[in-house]
Amino acid sequence: MSRPPLVLLHGWGLAPSVWQPLRAQLDADWPCHTPALPGHDATAPAPAAPTLAAWTDALAPALPDGALVCGWSLGTLVAMDLALRHPAKVARLALIGASPCFVQQPDWPCALATDTVDSFRRDFAAEPDKTLRRFIALQALGDAGRREVTRHLGASLAPLDTAAGLADGLTILAHTDLRAAATAIDCPVRLLHGAHDALMPADAARWLADALPQARYSEFTDAGHAPFITRAADCATLLQGFADD
Repeated sequence: MSRPPLVLLHGWGLAPSVWQPLRAQLDADWPCHTPALPGHDATAPAPAAPTLAAWTDALAPALPDGALVCGWSLGTLVAMDLALRHPAKVARLALIGASPCFVQQPDWPCALATDTVDSFRRDFAAEPDKTLRRFIALQALGDAGRREVTRHLGASLAPLDTAAGLADGLTILAHTDLRAAATAIDCPVRLLHGAHDALMPADAARWLADALPQARYSEFTDAGHAPFITRAADCATLLQGFADD
């Protein structure tokens, strides 16, 4: 049985080059697609509507069918929406640093507080470069390779001339809640998460592991939000094993 093509969907504020550490550990002959999320570079303009559905619909036509779609951070929301609304594109789903809901709700404590997210959005509108740098620092928290994460993410930032599209991405993060829909994802799912993730608490990914019908969960005790950087070889091994199941 041949391995499905791999699609890697990056997180908010970053470029596809963020995947370089992981790609360097993957089999060189494995077909791999690393599209830019809408609004994150000049080749992928943001749709008029700042909604998850609009972003997913804009991305889907260029993706191969029957892929192993791997999302990270904001990319996990796009990956899950692809599985729900464009199932022909997704044979298997891998989610790194995932949460179905980025903002706290009365029944959802494992997320960032609403005031924190609102403040971040205001700061980004006023000082996008400074806010992106602060966001990188949050992603590196709790990782044994904090300096490596900070350096690599800093070198992989989306260009600032995409600020309007990035603001749309923050709107999507602030207003998306896939908890009810996620239980309908019936393809095999692999969740990889850093135990010290300061943006997407591990409890959110554990919830997904319990809620999704065919999910397996792996946690890296020495990692934060970006384990595919400091634990690239381990993530590559897990993804390739998952693809070959």
